[in-house]
Parts: sequence; structure tokens; C-alpha cells
Amino acid sequence: MSLIGYARVSTEDQATDAQVDVLKAAGCAEIFREHMSGAKASRPELAKALARVRRGDVLVVARLDRLARSLSHLLSVIAELDAKGAHFKSLADPIDTTTPQGRFALQVLGAVAELERALIQERTKDGLRAAKKRGRVGGNPKLRAGDRGRHQANRRRESPSLFRARQPNRRTLAADREGHATRSSLAGRRARAQRQAR
Repeated sequence: MSLIGYARVSTEDQATDAQVDVLKAAGCAEIFREHMSGAKASRPELAKALARVRRGDVLVVARLDRLARSLSHLLSVIAELDAKGAHFKSLADPIDTTTPQGRFALQVLGAVAELERALIQERTKDGLRAAKKRGRVGGNPKLRAGDRGRHQANRRRESPSLFRARQPNRRTLAADREGHATRSSLAGRRARAQRQAR
């Protein structure tokens, strides 16, 4: 069994030294260091640490928030380790999946996450129902504008006579031609007068 450490700080200006010291004291021979915000889903050093873990190994962090910023992400990482037959341990928290107590704590966290998702879904549904009663429609306004555009296009196809573009009448066309001819005639006269003047 190998203990593989993971240390993370949010910016390049911060140092991982304190976390590394704690991980080394816990027996981690190999430690991956990351300088990146925990809010980012893609973290190269975490990906390397997870790829390095083998069956029976333990991924160790100094604190839970060094690994994940959300409960759902934490459970996702632990599920990936479990699929490999590996374990997870947080030194500052009661999470150690190599022990019965740690596995129980993880199950409690999973139940809390499931409850949180259910509550969010219920609040969202309640909000949509309340908004609908008041005549408001949920969703992105830009998308709704796109729906209106598609609705108008469908109406044009269904009732083309209502949206037929106006065609210019014959009088308008004749007046345009006459005006163009008059302008051309005047331009020609000015050109001839200029040549004669030279």
C-alpha cells in the first residue's frame, strides 16, 4: 500500500510547503503539488495523482477543501478511487475510507449531498410554479426571444399573405425611371457645356 499525497493552493503566490510537511509526516512518499483554484474542474496535478493511484493505495490530503470545493466533487473523486480499489484520507477531517468509521462518515456525506440535491430541485419547482401563477415565464430571456422568432417564422409559413412584402406599384417604377432619365440628361448637358467652354 502506498500513500500518495495531494497538496493544493489557489495562486502561484501561495506556497504548498505547510501541506507538504503534514503529508510527509503522515508517510506520503510521493506528493503532487497544484497551484490552481479549487473551483476549476480541470486540475492537471490532481488528474496525475488519480492516474498514479493503484489498488490498495491511499490518496491523502491535509484538508478536504484542498481536494474539492463542493461535496459533489468530493464524492465523485472518492467514487473514482473506490472503482480502482483505492482509498481516501483527509488528515484534518474524520474521512478515512480504510476504516469503518471513515466509510460511515462518507456515507453520511453522501446522504447529505442527496438531500441537498432534492431540496434544490424542490425549491426550483416551487419557484417555477409561483412564477407561472404570476404570469412570468422562466428561462433565459435570449432563448425566449429566439422562440418568438421561430414562432413568427412558423406564422409566415402558415399565413404567407399576412407577411407578404409590399411590391412597388407601376407609377412608382415609372417615376423612378423618369427621374433617372432626367438626371442623366442634365448631366450630359453640363458635360457638353464644359467641353465647349474649353
